[in-house]
Amino acid sequence: MAKKYIDVMDTTFRDGFQSVFGGRVLMDDFFPAVEAAKQAGITHFEFGGGARFQSLYFYLQEDAFKMMDGFREIVGPDANLQVLSRGINTVMLDTGSREMIDLFAKMFKKHGTTTVRNFDALNDVNNLAFSAEMIKKHGLNHEVVVTMMDLPPGCKGAHDVAFYEKTLRNILDSGIAFDSVCFKDASGTANPHKVYETIAMARKLLGDSVHLRLHTHETAGVSVASYLAALEAGANGIDMAASPVSGGTSQPDILTMLHATKGTNYNLGDLKLDKILKYEERLKECLAEYMIPPEATQVSPLIPFSPMPGGALTANTQMMRDSGDLEKFDQVIAAMKEVVERGGYGTSVTPVSQFYWQQAYANVMFGPWKQIAPGYGRMVLGYFGKTPVKADDEIIKFASEKLDLEPTTENPLDISDRDETKSIAHWTKVLEEEGLETSDENIFIAGACDQKGIAFLKGEGPLMIRKGKNNSGEAEMAGNYTVVVDGKKYSVQVAEGDADIQVSEAAPAISTAAPVPANGVGGVEIHSQTPGNVWKILASPGDSIKEGEKIMILEAMKMEIDITAPKDGVIASINVNVNDTVADAQLLATME
Repeated sequence: MAKKYIDVMDTTFRDGFQSVFGGRVLMDDFFPAVEAAKQAGITHFEFGGGARFQSLYFYLQEDAFKMMDGFREIVGPDANLQVLSRGINTVMLDTGSREMIDLFAKMFKKHGTTTVRNFDALNDVNNLAFSAEMIKKHGLNHEVVVTMMDLPPGCKGAHDVAFYEKTLRNILDSGIAFDSVCFKDASGTANPHKVYETIAMARKLLGDSVHLRLHTHETAGVSVASYLAALEAGANGIDMAASPVSGGTSQPDILTMLHATKGTNYNLGDLKLDKILKYEERLKECLAEYMIPPEATQVSPLIPFSPMPGGALTANTQMMRDSGDLEKFDQVIAAMKEVVERGGYGTSVTPVSQFYWQQAYANVMFGPWKQIAPGYGRMVLGYFGKTPVKADDEIIKFASEKLDLEPTTENPLDISDRDETKSIAHWTKVLEEEGLETSDENIFIAGACDQKGIAFLKGEGPLMIRKGKNNSGEAEMAGNYTVVVDGKKYSVQVAEGDADIQVSEAAPAISTAAPVPANGVGGVEIHSQTPGNVWKILASPGDSIKEGEKIMILEAMKMEIDITAPKDGVIASINVNVNDTVADAQLLATME
C-alpha cells in the first residue's frame, strides 16, 4: 500500500531566517540556496510576509517585492509560494484600513504569491473575515489559522482543545472561505498530547477532504514529537527548515523529520536524503559569513513558562544587543508569565508576542507596572479585537489612564478606516511631498513601514546586518562606524587585511531639536532609564513645561518611551538629537 503523502513546506527563507537572524539576510546571499532547494525537489516554500516584509526595509535596504519576484523567477511558475499574514494587520505595523488590506492582497498576488497563511493572534474570527475576502478576491489560496500555545504553569483560561474547537467552529459558522486549515504554534509550547487531540478534533470536524497542517517551532524541544502526533491524528502537511537555520528557535530540520518518519506510513513530499544533504550544504555555504546568535540554536525547557515565539526571540535579543542590555534577557523572559496571564491569553505570536515582550521589558526596566507598552495597553482595551478571556480589571484601568483611551468593543477595522493616516490618499500625498513615485508598491511600503518605509524609498535607511566568519555569536568588526575624537565626529571604515580604509569628518546629525546652549544647563537633570534611540523631541530650551508633560520620546524594543518633566519649570537644555542612540542613565535634558 502506498504511503500517505505529506505536503512539506520549506520555511527556511522566511520563518527560518526570521527565527535565526531576525530576518536579516540579503537576497543575493541566499538566492543560490533557493536554486539548490528547487534541485532537491522542494516545491512548497514560505518566501515572504510576516516580519520578513518589514525587515527588508528596516535593516537590509532591499525591496521585499523585488525579492519575491526574484524568488518566483528561480523556482518557476508551478511552485506553491506562501506568505504569512496577520489578519487585520497583514504585514503592517498596526491594524490596517480596509483599503490597505485590499492593497496587500493585490500586491502580494502581483509579486508571485500563491497562498496566504492568515492568522489572528487573539483567535478573534471577526479579525479574519475581511482579509480572507480580499485574499480570495485577488485569486490567492487562503489558509485560515487557529493559533496555539500552552499557557504558563498555573494559568487557566483558553488554549485547551475545547477552546480550539470553539474557534474552528466559529470559522466554519462565519462562512469564511478557505482552501486549507493550519494550527500554528509559534512558540512551540503546545504539548504533543494536546496537539494530537486538537488535530484529531479538527479532522473529525472538517472531514477527510480538507487540507490540515501543523506549524511549530523547536524552541521548547518538543516539535518532532508534536509533528509525529499531528501526523498520527490526520494532518496532511507540516513545516520544516534546512540547516543551519533549522532546530533551536526555528522549525525541525528536514533531515531530522525524514529520519523520524523512517518505517512509518508517511511520505514526506517525495524528498530524498541525498538531495536534501546537497541543498543544506549549499545553504551553509551561502550563510557562512552570517553571525548565528547562540540563543537561536538552543532548545529551552523554560520557554513553556514564558512562551516566546522563535521568530520573535532572536529579533528581540538582537535589539537588546544593539541597546547594550542583553544581560537583562532572562529577567524579561521571567516577567512574561504575569504579562500573559493578566493580558487576556492572546496567543504569543506577532503582534501579541511583541506586546507581551514590550510590557515585560518595561516591567523589568522601569519597575512592575510603572509604564504601559502602547501595544499591550491597546490590546487589553480592545483596540485589536476581543482577547480570549477578559484582561485583568486593574490592568485595563491602568492602560486606560496611561494611554488616555477608553475600552472599546468596536470593530478595529472601523477605527482604522476613520484614521486618515491609514488611507491610500494620505500615503499618496506623503509620497508626492517627498518627490517619490506614487506606485501601488510604494504606497503599500510607506503605509506598512511608516517613516522607515519613506527612508528606504529615499535611500536614507541604515544597512544593519551581522556577519562573522566563526558564527559563534561574536561579530566581526568590519563595517562603517562613527567615532568621536576631541569632540568631532568621524566616519570610519574598518576592513580586514590590506583593504583601503578611508576616514572623513562625518556630516552633522540632522535634528529637530534646538541647539544645545553652551552654558544653558539647568539644575534638574533628566536621564534615560533604558538604552534606546531618540525618536521625537517635543520641547526646546526656553519652553515652559508642566510636571508630567512630554519632553521627548525614545524608542526601545519597538516601544515608545515617554521622557517627561519631573516638575514644573523651564527647559534649560536638550542634550541629544533626533536619531541619537542613548545609553542607560545618559543625560537627555536639564530644567530650571
